[in-house]
Amino acid sequence: MTESHETLQVSAAQAQLALTGERTVPGIPEENYWFRRHEVAYERILERCAGLDVLEAGSGEGYGAAMLATVAQSVTCVDYDESAVEHTRRRYPGLIVRQGNLIDLPLADGSVEVVVNFQVIEHLWDQPAFIAECRRVLRPGGVLLISTPNRITFSPGRDTPLNPFHTRELDAGELNELLVDGGFEMSAMLGVFHGARLTELDVTWGGSIIDAQIDRALAGEPWPADLAADVARVGTGDFDIRDASEDGVDIDASLDLVAIAVRP
Repeated sequence: MTESHETLQVSAAQAQLALTGERTVPGIPEENYWFRRHEVAYERILERCAGLDVLEAGSGEGYGAAMLATVAQSVTCVDYDESAVEHTRRRYPGLIVRQGNLIDLPLADGSVEVVVNFQVIEHLWDQPAFIAECRRVLRPGGVLLISTPNRITFSPGRDTPLNPFHTRELDAGELNELLVDGGFEMSAMLGVFHGARLTELDVTWGGSIIDAQIDRALAGEPWPADLAADVARVGTGDFDIRDASEDGVDIDASLDLVAIAVRP
């Protein structure tokens, strides 16, 4: 718990996990927008994990679990990808890291107080089975925290996801239904939105800084220096996280969803 968040960011660049498109990793300037967009959700939940036993199901590179470990009593990581597991063990030696299938978690019943599953559930073929496993490993009163791209804005107008690594994307209603049907009680549904500076950059880049990045990546074209600079400067403070219950919040317009659910 003594390693600062800033130190984690700096040293991450020294031991990167290969960028395949399946997950985001820290320390890559062209990936910075997506990394910060994911990172802001971890920042939002840190207080909920303070002093508790936490499982990150689908821990990927491990940066999120390392953030959680600055406040949690313990953090256990589970990921299916052996290369990610080995990387996390080397890069973040203070974490407990296990290789395993998320629909057969290698944890005992009622062994944790919080399960974090960020930007992962959209990759899973059997989402109900995963939710059942989360309920099994959580203690009564434990909390399940899930973030996922909002299907409505991430793959607009499509029956199948744009991202080839995604199996089923969800909107807020579908995520709510999945959790309630899995035996959880919904506490909150939050949405990640562009803040003021990113909204200005959307205008600068023809309506969407996201599309500006994707268009150039798909075309295999070098990025303009000003686009690269704008993306490299994005921070977590450039995103807003809002509660769907607040006046004026259109959760269907959010970029990502963050669900907070409680195991009865």
